[in-house]
Amino acid sequence: MDIFSHGLYGGIVAGRKNKKNYWTAFLFGVGPDLLSFGPLVLATLLGFHSWVEDGYIHYLYTTTHSFVVYAPLLVLFYIFGGKNFTKLTLAWPLHILIDIPTHSVNFYPTHFLWPMSDFFVNGISWATPIIFIPNVIILFTLYLYWYVHKKFSKIEI
Repeated sequence: MDIFSHGLYGGIVAGRKNKKNYWTAFLFGVGPDLLSFGPLVLATLLGFHSWVEDGYIHYLYTTTHSFVVYAPLLVLFYIFGGKNFTKLTLAWPLHILIDIPTHSVNFYPTHFLWPMSDFFVNGISWATPIIFIPNVIILFTLYLYWYVHKKFSKIEI
């Protein structure tokens, strides 16, 4: 899935309480991609693209898209951030769940059990219309519902 959609899903699923929670969940939703592709984007913007090897990006992607890697982080988030903060971080495993069926063997397959296993699903690319169009419709529907529900729950009769 594209990075922006991950943020939108993270925000709507985990951070609806207030703006701070929304943006925290949004960041955790984009976090796995930001941590893996961010160094490449930054290096490219600074003119150092040749310094970032493709294998490095694959390693970061595999690391940040693993439930096995996220699990101990979840414990740390709970210990140091508390229950409410930990709920916001659930946008991260949601990101992984969405990527499993929407990444093919041709573009960063999601090794969600790494380092315990190299297993992955050869999914359908998120960029294909059969995935991309329903994704936009689902996001639009979720945000429309949230907006309407929020608007009408404030009205007193």
